[in-house]
Amino acid sequence: MAWFKRKTKGITTATEEKKDTPKGLWYKSPTGKIIDTEELERNFYVSPEDGYHVRIGSKEYFEILFDDNKFKELDANLSSKDPLNFEDTQKYSERLKAAEKKTQLKDAVRCAVGKSKGKDLVIACMDFAFIGGSMGSVVGEKIARAADYSLKKKIPFLIISKSGGARMMEAALSLMQLAKTSVKLAQLADAKIPYISLCTDPTTGGTTASFAMLGDINIAEPGALIGFAGPRVVRDTTGKELPEGFQTSEFLLEHGFLDFITQRKDLKDKINLYLDLITNQPIRA
Repeated sequence: MAWFKRKTKGITTATEEKKDTPKGLWYKSPTGKIIDTEELERNFYVSPEDGYHVRIGSKEYFEILFDDNKFKELDANLSSKDPLNFEDTQKYSERLKAAEKKTQLKDAVRCAVGKSKGKDLVIACMDFAFIGGSMGSVVGEKIARAADYSLKKKIPFLIISKSGGARMMEAALSLMQLAKTSVKLAQLADAKIPYISLCTDPTTGGTTASFAMLGDINIAEPGALIGFAGPRVVRDTTGKELPEGFQTSEFLLEHGFLDFITQRKDLKDKINLYLDLITNQPIRA
């Protein structure tokens, strides 16, 4: 039988005989560039034509930064509760269950320790997929515990921020995490243990107002949105037009809020170069 049937309005193909392109085979960047997803993965999830850095999570960052993707996760089973019995369009407890099922994550940050270029490194990496990477009690607690581990073992600490800010469903409990994490980072500073902050897209709200801007060195990926309030909120509040590129990592670098911007493919080398320099170690190839 022919693969098509002629109808009065044209040629149609039987549904069961259509050859659909598998979902996820191609990725289209915001500038319209199209790349094979396997090639995108090999290129550290960066579009080669326009340099667009695709949002990735802790799984991918651990693969990039830890040698042979080997690490020990810290406090992996810590999960959020609903102490305020919060409810808006949905109960917070239900929202947590849905986020955990969708992402297979316990909360919006994962912490781990492993080797990076042969040296120990503690990493706390946020996951935007879990309720917008919002910072609740568990996020603050896991970062605080990771800092304690870093302090006890005298291991450098890296936080990879990717967050919409404080978690409104936990109200003041969420805001308390700003002070909690800041105190732990001050303890690292007193002990002269290096802390690096990596800001990725987006780094906003309470995250920016606390640990994301407290690094011994603050770095970012290209094109990342970094700020306290979003550009629309700032524009509506001030009633003024914003400068071109406002709150991008490039704008912040130009105005002295960042130390440097690094391509994702160079991230591991750049972080370890800084650690070698600050700890007075031989440069690792």
